Amino acid sequence: MTSSLLVEKAEMYLQKLCIDIPSRRVGSKGNRAATGFFADTVESFGFQVDTPTFRCMDWVEEGAQLTADTASFDALVSPYSLGCHVRAPLTAISTVDELERANVAGEILLLHGDIASEPFMPKNFPFYNPAEHRKIIALLEKKQPEAIVAATSRNPEMAGAVYPFPLFEDGDFDIPSVYMTQEEGERLVNHAGERVCLEIRAHRRPAEGVNVIARKGRNPQRRVVVFAHIDAKDGTPGAVDNATGTIVLLLLAEELTDYQGELGLEIVALNGEDYYSSPGQQLYLSRNEGKFEEIVFGINLDGVGYHQGKTAYSLYNYPPTLTDVVEETFSSYEGLIEGEPWYQGDHSILLMNGVSALAMTSEHVHALLTDIVHTPKDRPEIVDAEKLVHIASALRELLLKINAKI
Repeated sequence: MTSSLLVEKAEMYLQKLCIDIPSRRVGSKGNRAATGFFADTVESFGFQVDTPTFRCMDWVEEGAQLTADTASFDALVSPYSLGCHVRAPLTAISTVDELERANVAGEILLLHGDIASEPFMPKNFPFYNPAEHRKIIALLEKKQPEAIVAATSRNPEMAGAVYPFPLFEDGDFDIPSVYMTQEEGERLVNHAGERVCLEIRAHRRPAEGVNVIARKGRNPQRRVVVFAHIDAKDGTPGAVDNATGTIVLLLLAEELTDYQGELGLEIVALNGEDYYSSPGQQLYLSRNEGKFEEIVFGINLDGVGYHQGKTAYSLYNYPPTLTDVVEETFSSYEGLIEGEPWYQGDHSILLMNGVSALAMTSEHVHALLTDIVHTPKDRPEIVDAEKLVHIASALRELLLKINAKI
């Protein structure tokens, strides 16, 4: 297929994943539509498709209302929070030491200042969970406030472009909570000791999601894995995070319709990178337990296709022979440059199992994280579809060259 037709396809895929499908959050109807579309599309290119299922949670919220005397406050519902309707005294806490000394059972707790300076990792998150976060969560569950209000400041390094950021994003944490700006928190702290009223209109419901795994090649026990996460945070179209990575997978699958290489090829839409418990990643790990030595190397696509800058790639644990092939192949593509290593993506699940990995993202990934990702600004208009076609072409060439050498 010509480059211009592939660009048109990339733009069509972008429209489908970001506009036609209103949300790709795990557990939602839109997420199921996205994974179904991906599975049907790669199957049409002659791949054998597997859709292993995991249980998860869908969540619906209809806002919150917070009042103190005659004053009202702007508050957002923490993702996956339980609902509540509480009228109770307000206690303000700004440090862990204050929390350890406080008796807040049956009260509404305002967390602000130092204790609310960075988002807490979900209590059961399997990959990274600082001891300080676990300590604070355990204290909150022990102290048993009726509800929590978090006043959070700007923290681009830890929370990206989102302001205010939710202090809690955890379906395993059962204390209802909302969050607000630092400025609203400063207003609210003046009402400490008074009774305030908080209503959260939200509920959880059981759901299911799937990974989509498309396979080709003669030897699945010696294979290359190329993956991108297909899910997105609620409230964002999720164009560069990560519809674009998903689209490169679809373009690559079409470019490899006639693939008959000796190496197995596994194209995977992982489902859960932007969800509190990473269920798709955990499922992939469990299904490959004891089999990671079968993977020759893996490629992760996340944040590619931004209209500014070039595409940056980074290598992890690559043997020199494979490194030479990567550098030789990518050197002929003007839009590809070697970038700084980063470990926050799904390639980490390969690295923790000793598998060589190649990660691809935007040259301006840090600007994306601080200004665009996880916000409504992550729209198709910031994507250059031609870059997605070029990445798919480069990966096709790389896979065929490595297949010939191994």
